[in-house]
Formats: sequence, structure tokens, C-alpha cells
Amino acid sequence: MSSDVRRILAAQACRAFAYGFASVLLGVSLAEHGWSSARVSLLLTAVIVGTAIATVLVGTYGDRIGRRRVYAVLFAGLAITGVVFALLDRFWVLAPVALMGALSTDVVESGPFTTLEQAMLPQGVVGRERTSIFGRYNAIATVAGSLGALAAGGPALLRDQISSGPADQRFFFVLVPAAIAGFLIALTLSPGMETAHPHRGYFLPLKRSRASVLRLSGLFAIDAFGGGFVLQSFIAYWFRIKFDVSTEVIGAVFFGVGLLQSASFLAATGIAGRIGLLNTMVFTHLPSNVLLAAIPLAPTLGVAIALLLARVSLSQMDVPTRQAYIAALIPPGERTAAVAYTNSARYAARPGGAALAGVVQQAALGLPFFLGGGIKICYDLARWLGFRRIELPAESAE
Repeated sequence: MSSDVRRILAAQACRAFAYGFASVLLGVSLAEHGWSSARVSLLLTAVIVGTAIATVLVGTYGDRIGRRRVYAVLFAGLAITGVVFALLDRFWVLAPVALMGALSTDVVESGPFTTLEQAMLPQGVVGRERTSIFGRYNAIATVAGSLGALAAGGPALLRDQISSGPADQRFFFVLVPAAIAGFLIALTLSPGMETAHPHRGYFLPLKRSRASVLRLSGLFAIDAFGGGFVLQSFIAYWFRIKFDVSTEVIGAVFFGVGLLQSASFLAATGIAGRIGLLNTMVFTHLPSNVLLAAIPLAPTLGVAIALLLARVSLSQMDVPTRQAYIAALIPPGERTAAVAYTNSARYAARPGGAALAGVVQQAALGLPFFLGGGIKICYDLARWLGFRRIELPAESAE
């Protein structure tokens, strides 16, 4: 790996740790403040909408302004977000800050940050090397995010030892040092991370890849809409309400989730080398969504955790292979825009699922799992039918 790749992975690890910590802490702290499930869903929706808006802006103007400069600005926004969430708990304050796009409900695919990183990482890399780097990229983020989720139990442990310990909300300050580290790393990236011929227009910097990007964006929107029903913060909330699980246990569960996800990212590289990127994407993702729909049927906490762990051991193989698929399909000069628009399609569709989750769970707490799993199964089938006959030049050359 080049020094730039190592720096990007380090910046991503810092951010993922903070996101893993915040994803557990957010659901728990809002529940402690007495927020209703509908209000929690609205704030999560604001977070997702913010990532969608920021991602579109980065995709349209990022290459023109400069990838490294925009990367540093995003980390500065993350620091501001950490300060505000640590000090204030009013919805009308938190929602506008969430709309900035610096916070994320996902440690792996985190909006505008991910857009820039996925455009910079493949620079000068081809074929299986590209898939391998994306596998490491996602594995590192997941391990760091899992450690963050595990550390989210720290506030409760601290209060057990110190009766006057700070409230959970204050620990959102963890975002600040992670943001500062990422900001400094962004400043050290070499000019090689910039594109040689940045788009000079104001809209849609896509030419050869426009049709492919539109098709992929539509499919990814379906997947993300289903995923919006079962965000990690919602799952943490569901475990707390359904089984009265402590923050420490939830953090430990998500730590295990992260370990399995990391292993699946690395395994995906080898599997894709044997059966191809598309086959790996579809035939691991489909069964994982059946397991997702089964989680609310679990009679006990142990069974629910087992189903969740089984699901994530398969579901995340789709991520590095999908990223490598886009990198193989799209010309280098259009990658920032392609990644941004396909990702923003996901972020734009996900709030609908998140908002509806807050509504449908009023009828049945576990209903979002059924709806999310069913929609994502439809996505898998549509992706297979639509792309099974397309052969990637990068794959056939390996």
C-alpha cells in the first residue's frame, strides 16, 4: 500500500471508532432523555438526509475544489457536530447540525467521507488489488467501529465507580479528537490523490458512465430504503425496549457484529476472485436478508443475537465487492461523481425507510425487520436479473 492509502485508512479508522461509539450512545442517550421512537426516527432521518446532501455536493464539486481540501473540511464539520451533540439535547438544535452531513449512522459507508475515500483509494490500482484494498478498507473501519461500540459501555461503568460521573451525552466529545486526527491526516495527503482532469461544470460531471450510474443508483436506492428500516441505532433501541438490555450488553453485541463483518470483508476478496464480483454480491446478501426478517420472531434474547450475528456474517460481503464493481465499471476521471451519486441515491432513499420505521413500529415493534428484509430481498433479485449478463473487463482480464 502507498503512504496515501495508509493515511486514508488511518483517518477512516479514527472516524469509524467515533461513529461506532456514537451509534450506540445516540439511541441509548435519547431513550434516557425520554424521546419517543418517532422523534428518534426523525433525528436519524435528519442524519441520513444530511449525508445525502453533503454527498451530492462532494460528488459535484469535490474534484473541482480539491479532494484533499474537501476531506479536511468534512473532518472540521465532524468536530463541530461532536461539540453540539455533547452539550445540547434539543431536537431543533440537533436536527440542523445532523443535516450538515458530518455525522453518520453507519461506520462503513459514511456519506461524503466515503465518497472521497472510495475515489482516492483506487488511484493507480487495478483488478484484484482493488478488491483487496476495499476489503481492508471496510475491515479496518468495522474493527474500529466495533471497538467504539464496545467502548460505549464505558460511561455506565464510569458512573458505577463515580457517582457524579458525566452523563452519557457528554461522551459525544469523543468525536472531536477523532475529527482533529482526520483533519491533520487530510492535510498530509499527496497531490496524487487528486484527479488529473477535474470536471469544470456545475452539474452531473458524468459522460461515458451516466447510464450505468443511473441504473446502479436506482437499485442501490431500493436496497437503502430497506436498510433504513433497520439502522444500527434502531437495532440498539429495539434491543433496549424488547429485552431491556443494558448499554454494556448492546455494546458487546455490536462488537461481535463488527468482528464478523470484518472477517466477511476479507473473505469477500477471496470469494470474488473465484466466482466474480456480482455473484458474491448477490448470493451472500440474499440469505442474509432472510435472517434479518427472522430476528423479531426470536423468542429469547440469545436467539435474537444469534440471528443478528448470522445475518451480519453474510450481509457485508456485498460492500467491498460493490465498491470494487463500481471502480471497475467507471472511468477514473468520473469515479468521484459516480461514487457520490450511487451513494447519495442510497442516502436519499434511506430516510424514507427510517421515517416509516418509526411509524410502523407503533403497530408492531418488530415490523421494521420484516419490511426491511423483504425489500432488500427484492433488491437482490433485481440486481441479479439486471446485471448477470454484463461482463466487467477488469474481471475477464484477471
